[in-house]
Amino acid sequence: MPEGDSVWRAATKLHQALAGKVLTRSDFRVPRFATVDLVGRQTLQVVPHGKHLLHRVEGGVTIHSHLKMEGRWMVLAQESLPPAARRHTVRALLSTSTHLAIGDSLGMLDVLATHRETEVVGHVGPDLLGVEFDRDQAVVNLGTDPARAIAAAMLDQRNAAGMGTIYVSEPLFAHHINPSWPVARVAEQLPDILDTARRMLVMGARTGREPMQVHGRRGLPCLQCGQTIRWAPIGSQPAQRQVSYCPGCQGGLAAGDDGAPVNPLGHRGSA
Repeated sequence: MPEGDSVWRAATKLHQALAGKVLTRSDFRVPRFATVDLVGRQTLQVVPHGKHLLHRVEGGVTIHSHLKMEGRWMVLAQESLPPAARRHTVRALLSTSTHLAIGDSLGMLDVLATHRETEVVGHVGPDLLGVEFDRDQAVVNLGTDPARAIAAAMLDQRNAAGMGTIYVSEPLFAHHINPSWPVARVAEQLPDILDTARRMLVMGARTGREPMQVHGRRGLPCLQCGQTIRWAPIGSQPAQRQVSYCPGCQGGLAAGDDGAPVNPLGHRGSA
């Protein structure tokens, strides 16, 4: 699932291409919204909200989308339909006289009145990439279940929005916190953890991500202590996620990690 910085960049790309321009095509390929026609309306803005995208159109209409695991928005400097627009996974086509936006494999797609946006994003916690990010509220949210693993609490978008496995793994490593430790154990560090996650997200959105210390390095030696980077299973199947960590820098094996050796390709078994 994309991180908040990826969603921020997608919103920026869509906004720059479509904002202030009149839609010449609006094609929603989901049964519920197949008859919706927004042709002739101007795009007002496209903004991110955590991992959600809100495309606001004049007349009080919002196109809401969520990329989930495989979704993406492609923006092309053309109005005619390329082969990519004919894929069976395409869920939305929006075009102006100069650009075409293709929403492919979108995990969620809604068209609703702008004043009803809370119905699709009202459950989301403070957005780490939001201009008015409320860190105090995010800390309170994270602390509502003190026995919960800190990584699970951070991945829960109801507590704070925008963090995925990258921006959970990297801040926890930076603060030497094991992903399976309960929130209560790290309560005093929550503001600093959030500050680090937000700084990393802002950099990822604006200039590109920093070099990863643990994410994507399973089976490789830690750059700090040399121990093997591992995965910590968070949650249960089918929604289980894998958070990267270093047992040497972060207090031993995480709960749920059976200690089986891994190699740099991520396979279990002999290295």
